[in-house]
Amino acid sequence: MKILLSWLNDYVETGLPAEKVAQILSDVGLPCEGIESFGDDAVIDIEVTSNRGDCLSYIGIARELAAATGKELKVPAVKLDESSKKVTDLAAVEIAEPDLCGRYTARIIEGVKVGPSPDWLKSRIEAVGLRSVNNVVDATNYAMMETGQPPHAFDYEKLTQGRIIVRKASSGEQLISIDGSKCQLTPDMLIIADPKGPVAIAGVMGGADTEVSETTETVLLEDAYFDPISIRKTSRQLSLPSEASFRFERTVDIEMVDWASKRTAQLITQVAGGETAKGVVDIYPKKPEQKEVKLRLARLNKVLGVEIPPREAVKILSGLSFQPKQKDDFVNCTVPSWRSDIEREIDLIEEVARVYGYNRIPTEQKIRIKVVPVDARQKMTESVGTYLNGCGFYETISVSFIDSSIAELFATDSSEHLGVKDVNRKGDNLLRQMLLPSLLAVIKTNLNVKNTPCRIFEIADTFVPRPRQNKSDILPIEKTKLAIACDGDFSLLHGAVDGLIKSINRDAETVFKPTELVWAQTGAQIIVNSIPVGIAGVVSQAVKEKFDFKNVTPCAAELDFEMLSALQVSPLKVRPVRKFPAIERDLSIVIDEQVRWADIIAAVDKKSPDELEDVRFVGIYRGKGIPSGQKSLTLTLQFRDQDGTLTHETVDRFQADILNSLTESTGAQLRTL
Repeated sequence: MKILLSWLNDYVETGLPAEKVAQILSDVGLPCEGIESFGDDAVIDIEVTSNRGDCLSYIGIARELAAATGKELKVPAVKLDESSKKVTDLAAVEIAEPDLCGRYTARIIEGVKVGPSPDWLKSRIEAVGLRSVNNVVDATNYAMMETGQPPHAFDYEKLTQGRIIVRKASSGEQLISIDGSKCQLTPDMLIIADPKGPVAIAGVMGGADTEVSETTETVLLEDAYFDPISIRKTSRQLSLPSEASFRFERTVDIEMVDWASKRTAQLITQVAGGETAKGVVDIYPKKPEQKEVKLRLARLNKVLGVEIPPREAVKILSGLSFQPKQKDDFVNCTVPSWRSDIEREIDLIEEVARVYGYNRIPTEQKIRIKVVPVDARQKMTESVGTYLNGCGFYETISVSFIDSSIAELFATDSSEHLGVKDVNRKGDNLLRQMLLPSLLAVIKTNLNVKNTPCRIFEIADTFVPRPRQNKSDILPIEKTKLAIACDGDFSLLHGAVDGLIKSINRDAETVFKPTELVWAQTGAQIIVNSIPVGIAGVVSQAVKEKFDFKNVTPCAAELDFEMLSALQVSPLKVRPVRKFPAIERDLSIVIDEQVRWADIIAAVDKKSPDELEDVRFVGIYRGKGIPSGQKSLTLTLQFRDQDGTLTHETVDRFQADILNSLTESTGAQLRTL
């Protein structure tokens, strides 16, 4: 935001040089990017953060400067000389999308004479980087810089029936903007139209067909409020940035729309002549409630670590137009309409701190840091991360919100999700009940850039609905979960989960019990020491289609992090290295498709000797040589005797008994070449 010092002095007279003004603004959170000479004047380039749309104007900057210096803020007096003609007889406005256009005003100015701007107007707008076009357009740009509210002037005679319709574009509609860009409009874009078609892209840029020219005699003046997200998306999609869209994207003051319209009309008649029709067409579908925020003075001093006198805190808030009313330790503030960034008590504390002066907060020469031991939860988090890293899994951090269409695939009732109403998050606005949807989205991103294989995990909170026995108890249960996902090979995921649990508790017994999961074509419940701790599965076809997984079928698991932590055993038991070697035997058996790994393990356990140390899954084969409806499964049996070396003859007997048990229980047949 470029500020011409002499122009700024119209609203607050400080008598200070540009360097001092820049320093004061920097101290209150508006840092100076540079100062340039402009004749006998100076232009200060101010950086404005995206949450301070109110400071994208001279009045906004002057308001901050006045609060910091104690000087008086001078807002221009607005008085319109209106004709006897009623504006309602000349123009009409219809808002078809009230969620995207919260307010729209229209004024008619007749008898204007379009021509060059006076030197003072031309000089000021060029000083801040705007190009002079003609007196009417320059007046609208001047008003935008002054008020922060972007107006637009239409050639009234080029509008059909003087009627304005604020609606979404239809498929196939086009518009040539005033800079000559050919804009292909889409149904999600908000436009300004007349009965014949589009005449402007709402909040972005006007159309060439209705722009003010030398032949214009009557102007329809637009001042409005548009949804910031809608304007941002449209501007980006069309690659059509503008000073107007820059301000609408950062929120303009909906309450000041009519005042800004009057001010713009006053400037137009001042430099281009003409008369303003009586009244205004003001369509205001839903007036927002004015926010009130309470500040605790004790909390103010505790957060800042410095004692700010209550009288000074109230004076600062008053200078910022918060209308503070102190009662004991509390200060009730009414948030002005232009401060869309103020929501909570901490916001008010920041307001007091920045105007009071961060440089007035005392500092110490020495910083004292208290060293505390790492807590059990942090140790567990590091231990889990280290183990999974060793298995080839990388940690990811994802957003806690998901889209409703995705939530439906992973929960029985997505309406039970906790959602947010923030306008900045209209799409992915549901707090996730599971981490798996977020991890699958990360896998999809990696697959798109051919980053394979993709193996990831995340430790984060989920928000699970609680039974609504009490209607007032609407907040969900917040649980920490560990989610693990990969782009294929369930055996890899199974091994990682099993090994992770063993790393936490060597004696833990882990069972994957088959179960139905809404998101999985094949699912299992993870049971440790007879207690369910999580779920795992291979994603369903519906999930694959939603995430557009074409050539891979991801699998995933999710475990309760607190339950995993409870498995830790202290102190750790250590056993000596085994003295005698093990003998491993691979078995390839042919079984029916419906036989599960759990059935195989159960059959092996029936005849397993004490010397059977481990049973490992190797792989599954379907194809040539295997009858339809059957599969070949390979497993490894590991035998070891603690008291001596096993002989192959002894292991042959063990293997034969296990094979007989498999045949009796599952109908398995030894596969031979």
